[in-house]
Amino acid sequence: MNFTRWSARLPGTQRRAAARTDTALSPDRRADGSVPAARGEQLTDEDPPAPDVPSVDELPVRDVLDRVPALVALLHGPEHRLAYVNDAYVAAFGRRDLGARAREALPELDEPGLFPLLDQVQRSGRPRTLKSRKAPDGRSYTFTCTPVTETGDEGRDGRGGRDDRGVLVFATDVTDHAEAAGRLRASERSQRETAVTLQRSLLPQKLEEPDDLRVAATYHPGGTEAAVGGDWYDVITLGGGRTALVIGDVMGRGVRAAAVMGQLRTAVRAYARLDLPPHEVLQLLDGLAAEIDANQIATCVYAIHDPNEGRLVYASAGHLPILVRDENGTVQRADEPTGPPLGTGGWIHTSGSIALPPGSTAVLYTDGLVERRDEDLDEGIAALERALSGAGGTPQVVCDRLIRSAGVTPDHDDDVAVLVLQHPARRGAEAELFRNAALELLGGVEAAPRARAFASGVLTSWRFPTDLHDLGVLATSELVANSLQHGTPPMRLRLRRTDRRLIVEVTDGDDHLPRRRRAEPGDESGRGIAIVATIASNWGSRRTPGGGKAVWCEFVLQKP
Repeated sequence: MNFTRWSARLPGTQRRAAARTDTALSPDRRADGSVPAARGEQLTDEDPPAPDVPSVDELPVRDVLDRVPALVALLHGPEHRLAYVNDAYVAAFGRRDLGARAREALPELDEPGLFPLLDQVQRSGRPRTLKSRKAPDGRSYTFTCTPVTETGDEGRDGRGGRDDRGVLVFATDVTDHAEAAGRLRASERSQRETAVTLQRSLLPQKLEEPDDLRVAATYHPGGTEAAVGGDWYDVITLGGGRTALVIGDVMGRGVRAAAVMGQLRTAVRAYARLDLPPHEVLQLLDGLAAEIDANQIATCVYAIHDPNEGRLVYASAGHLPILVRDENGTVQRADEPTGPPLGTGGWIHTSGSIALPPGSTAVLYTDGLVERRDEDLDEGIAALERALSGAGGTPQVVCDRLIRSAGVTPDHDDDVAVLVLQHPARRGAEAELFRNAALELLGGVEAAPRARAFASGVLTSWRFPTDLHDLGVLATSELVANSLQHGTPPMRLRLRRTDRRLIVEVTDGDDHLPRRRRAEPGDESGRGIAIVATIASNWGSRRTPGGGKAVWCEFVLQKP
């Protein structure tokens, strides 16, 4: 093969050749004392003569290609007939018949997908590259296909015609790099799987089921190219019919973010058991987050639902607003207050509230559901509002619809957590299982007998069995007596039944919380709370937002 007839049209080749011509020094310029390029000294008579180094144009091209370790093949014409293969190519795939079409002569180029690329280079006259493709010999190569033209033809018309164009295939062995990259990807996958496993194990395996709410949640880790984050959610039954709901997002990625998330979620459950207002829970979490890692911050929303109030009381630490959809499909966005993220310190959080009447649906979510790199965050929240407006059905159905509407796929670039809760509008026979009754207690010796009579009449109308009726009246008597002795007006008795339990609650204006203690034989008081704790399934107390306290107990109903 006469390689002097061919010219490789590599990018920049003509520019470099022209530059060499323009900058070549003439003999007369050397005589005037000018300094040659890249040299800082003059030659003298004592200097040894420079060796006879041939220029690049004088090097035998075939000798060069035969010796390079890369695989080289030269194809000619639109049928890509084989004109040349170098020694490295022969060593890798064996000898090839010159003059044969590439598909028959070089079948090993089919698996890497090189044949369509040859046609593109032939038509366009531009080089193309395929990176790290595996060949039939099991090794990985980066293939560069460069158009070449016959020098004589190019000299006549300025460019080679399509029929006389050839393609130079240059394959560099990158097996070591590909294997190293494969090991790195395997290590990253292993680390990601560890983080995802940790993340999922720290999330609730099964959501608690409140009596008055229906809840569902979903978590989608980021795609394979994104390390798992620290999104979490939880549902915590507080007793007395109240439910705490929380969702949060630890900034950062990987195992560390998941570990911090687990610590915060555990702390939330512990603080929730104290039955504190939402803003006080966030205040405690803020200090804890700073202790866990001073460089780690997290956003969080903590909310409490009380079925007697029909509202969702919440506090937010830099998190996205809660969305509530009513029975008619109108969506309302929870307003301020919103404080800075957890871990920043120096901020006094406050609580707000939003109506959650029967038939409404509330959605708590993390930023992965609404944040996109190419649009404003408010646009994402507005799109979620529109999707929620038309999303009916069970909480799980709403979850799935919101995920689909947001375009969350397995390769999504961020973690997504969604928590949906519904306050059902109960009608007919189901409504009979959810009842409320309340009595304002006025001071005096007649308050306790009136409370017992009221409780007895209500429990009889609710058709409770005799043993549960008597226990409910006894618990009412002890709680009212305790409030009359240690509390201050205003006082109120509230009875509530659900499909699972009977709840007795007494509120008064004193904020001192009772505790269970062991009464000595000679004591005339101190046995009321002990009696309630003994006969009831559960009991507790909490401070109320306007001042004062509420003391409650509950009895689990036997299933028919």
